[in-house]
Amino acid sequence: MLELDILRDKREEVIAGLKKRGVGKDILEAVDTAVVLDEKRKTLQKQMDDQLAQINNISKEIGSLFGRAKAGDEDAREKAEEAKKKVADFKALVSKVESEHQEVKAKISELLYDIPNVPHHSVPAGAGEDDNEVYQDAAKALPELGEGAKPHWELGEEYKLFNFEWGTKLTGSGFPVYTGKGAALERALISFFLSEATMAGYLEVMPPLMVNEDTARGTGQLPDKEAQMYHVEKDNFYLIPTAEVPITNIYRDVIVTEEDLPIKLTGYTPCFRREAGSYGADVKGLNRVHQFDKVEIVQLSHPEESYEQLKGMLKQVEGLLIKLGLPYRILRLCGGDMGFTSALTFDFEVYSPGQKRWLEVSSVSNFETFQSNRMKIRYKNGKGKPTLVHTLNGSALALPRIMAALLEMNQTENGITIPEVLVPFTGFDIIRKN
Repeated sequence: MLELDILRDKREEVIAGLKKRGVGKDILEAVDTAVVLDEKRKTLQKQMDDQLAQINNISKEIGSLFGRAKAGDEDAREKAEEAKKKVADFKALVSKVESEHQEVKAKISELLYDIPNVPHHSVPAGAGEDDNEVYQDAAKALPELGEGAKPHWELGEEYKLFNFEWGTKLTGSGFPVYTGKGAALERALISFFLSEATMAGYLEVMPPLMVNEDTARGTGQLPDKEAQMYHVEKDNFYLIPTAEVPITNIYRDVIVTEEDLPIKLTGYTPCFRREAGSYGADVKGLNRVHQFDKVEIVQLSHPEESYEQLKGMLKQVEGLLIKLGLPYRILRLCGGDMGFTSALTFDFEVYSPGQKRWLEVSSVSNFETFQSNRMKIRYKNGKGKPTLVHTLNGSALALPRIMAALLEMNQTENGITIPEVLVPFTGFDIIRKN
C-alpha cells in the first residue's frame, strides 16, 4: 500500500510510474481522490480534536460550578446544568463527525488497496512479457540434446520419478506425486537450497501453510489475488501461494532496531496456486502445477540499503543455478508484467532443452515500503522516529521447473546423472531405469 505522503509529495512521479504499468484511468484518478479525501480526513480530525478540547474545558468548569453550588450558590447550579447540556450537544456533534471521519478513512483505504506499487525508475514500460528486457544472459550458447532426447514428462514416466495419474486420482489435475528417486531428488533439492541460504546468513523458519485474512492482506495477496488462492471458507484461512506470505508477516506490527537490519529469513513450504494457465506445452508435465515445493528467501532492509541487498539476492539465486549447471538468464520485468506489490522484479529463467524453451524458476523483488506500510513493519531511525522498512523476497528456488530442466539436461544413454552438489543430499549420482 502506497504511503499518502508519497502520493501527495511525488504525484507526477507516481503518475508516470503507474503509466508504465498501463493502469486504467480509474487508478490514476484514485491517486488524486485519495489525497483530497486525506485532506478532508485531516479537517474532520481537527474538528473532533477541537470539540473534545471544548468538552474537556467545559467538564472542568462543571466540576467547579457544582463545587460552588454545594456551598449554596444557586446561580452556579443553573450554570452547571446549562454547561452539562452543552457537553451533551458537543458529544452528539463529535459522534457525528467521528462517524464521517471513519467513513472517509475507509474510502481512503479502499482506494489505496486498489493502487499498485510505483515501479522503480529502472523498470521499462511495457504491456506484458514480450516487453521484458534481458538483464543478464549467462547462456551464450543454448544446449542441444542428441537424437532420442526426451522432455521431462517422458523421463519422469520412464524412470518412475513422478506420477500424474496418482495425483489426479487423489486430488485432481496439477497435483503430481513424486516417487522413488524422483522424491529423493526433490527432497535433495530442498535441502541443498536451504543449506545454501543458511550459509548465506538466512535464518530458517518453518511457517504454517494456511494463513488468516490479515496475513494475506499484509503481503498484497488480498485484495489482488483472491482468484489464485485456495480458500478454506469455514475457517476463513488461505493456503499459502508462497512462503513469503507467512514469513514476512512474522514481523507485522513490530518495530525492530536499526542495528537488526537487514533481517534475513528463509523457509521451505509447499505452495498452492489456482494456476489458470493455457493448454498444451505450457502446462504439460511439471511446467504448471497447483501444488509445488519452493524455498523462499525474505529480507527486511534499511531503505538506503535495499537495492544493494537486492543485488545480493540476485547473486544468491544465480549461485544456485551455476552450481546446478543449468543455463539461465535474468529478465528485468516491464511495468505491465510486474506483480501488483513490486517496485522492481527480476525473473530467472532456465533453459529446457527437451522443450526448447525458457522456464521461469524465480522472481526476486524489492517492494520498498509497499508491504511494510500495510503490515506496519518499522525500525527506529537515528532520531528515534519509527520508519518503514523495505521488504524483499525471492524464490531460491521453485522446484518443478528446476526438476524439469535438470532431468532434461542430464539425460544420457546410461541414465540421468545427478549434479555433483546434490550427491551429498541424494546419496546417489545417477538415476537408472528400474
